[in-house]
Amino acid sequence: MGEESPPRAAGSRPPSRPAAAAAAAAAAAAGTVGPQPPRREEAHTDAPRRAHACVTAAMHKLEVLGVRVAPTRTAQALCVIAAGVAFVLGTVLGVLIPLYVLPPLYAETDSGVTPPTTAPSAAGLLTALGRRPPLVTPRPAELPVELVDSISYLGTAVSEDSESVLSSLVSTESSPAAGLQRTSARPAVVVNASVEDEESDVAELTDGIFWSDAVEVALPRGVASEEVTEWRAFCRRAALIKVEEGCGRMQNRLLTFENGTQSCCRYRQNFDQIQGEIFSFLLSRELGIRNLPPTSLLLVQPAERQWSAVRAQLSLAQWAEQRPVVLTRFRENLTPAFIPEQLRGTDRRLHPADLRLSGLNMEQNRDTVLELAQWSDLILFDYLTANLDRIVNNLYNQQWNPSMMDSPAHNLARDPSTGLLMFLDNESGLLHGYRLLDKYEPYHRTMLDATCVFRRDTVEAIRRLHRAGDVGTALRRIFRETHPELVDFLPTLPEKSIKILKKRIDNVHEVIERCERTYAS
Repeated sequence: MGEESPPRAAGSRPPSRPAAAAAAAAAAAAGTVGPQPPRREEAHTDAPRRAHACVTAAMHKLEVLGVRVAPTRTAQALCVIAAGVAFVLGTVLGVLIPLYVLPPLYAETDSGVTPPTTAPSAAGLLTALGRRPPLVTPRPAELPVELVDSISYLGTAVSEDSESVLSSLVSTESSPAAGLQRTSARPAVVVNASVEDEESDVAELTDGIFWSDAVEVALPRGVASEEVTEWRAFCRRAALIKVEEGCGRMQNRLLTFENGTQSCCRYRQNFDQIQGEIFSFLLSRELGIRNLPPTSLLLVQPAERQWSAVRAQLSLAQWAEQRPVVLTRFRENLTPAFIPEQLRGTDRRLHPADLRLSGLNMEQNRDTVLELAQWSDLILFDYLTANLDRIVNNLYNQQWNPSMMDSPAHNLARDPSTGLLMFLDNESGLLHGYRLLDKYEPYHRTMLDATCVFRRDTVEAIRRLHRAGDVGTALRRIFRETHPELVDFLPTLPEKSIKILKKRIDNVHEVIERCERTYAS
């Protein structure tokens, strides 16, 4: 037995392995008792333990993904990798199967095809995952009315340019009729339960910014060119038998011809209103607007046979000789015409979107639709001529009478037998109205900007006059051709009025182009 090693001080560090090995060697050299070498029979029993030690040493050198790790770290890494793969695979399947596999199955079910009773094969699933079916959108009938109403009202806050963007966002590729169309600045008056029915109504009324063919065909025929020519010839040859008070102002008279035909005759001390009446009529014919009654000029000549039977009545009327008067064919049984509801309020608008929201259709609202189509012509015509005695009269007087827009329109009547609107009393156009533009232009412009649906023939006439730029030349030529006997008695249209008219034609053309950009079909 060797000497015992001194006790280790409290808190001292234990000897290291090299120190311990050295101490053991020293003890062996000194003859101390140490571990004896194993006997032969024990060597065989130690072989398994030695093999296990070799395997353990080899495992310490194991590499995972190029990194040498301990066995415990190897198990942790494999768990993390397996969890990541499972998460990615689950995410992919969870997204792709509802997006690519289920829609075709439901689409087949909705179309009436019985879905298969057996689960699809793996090959079928892979085929479905490899293609992108069209998106299945909800049918319009499934949309709640409240949702449609909310979307329509939301559209009221966007400008005209942004309306086209909104329309493209809510439309669908699979069925344009199923998409919600562009809304207007007016809130919906009537919202149909079925959007498809509503869209068909719009398609029936408008074609872009134009009234549809169905509306155009149903419009009243109006005053034909042959009727205008016959009236002009009749006024020149027919004898008068009666001149009586009527037809408006003090010196106006109701004339009766020998065959019983009657005419409203306009007499003025100055020429402005006579010119305004006849040149407004000639402009309406150039525009293809046939709502003005046949109009002609006649020279007051009491000495002539045509006037001989009414000489005394001419004296009572204080009509001077050699004065031009305007003869308009008198129509009986005309009824008052009212301003359409779409144009009465401060939010007045006549746009394709407004027609959709109003719920109008040709089957149930035929008369209303046909009047609106004629009003689109009236608004353009009164803007071009700056007529003060019709819709502008109602607008201006509204500041004193709030219910003025509910009253009959001034100098506008309706033929109940045909539905034709008659544009009467146009004497303020082109001259008198132009002198007062500083005062009344805001009212004219309000009505023009409120309109975005037009008759196709009227738009083509506006474009033709805009391109030619010679409306004054055309009107003067027509006046000389139709009333050659009046050329020396009635001045032609002044150059200043022609310049203003050309500018207003350009303004109308600009509005039409803007509407076409907004409601491009």
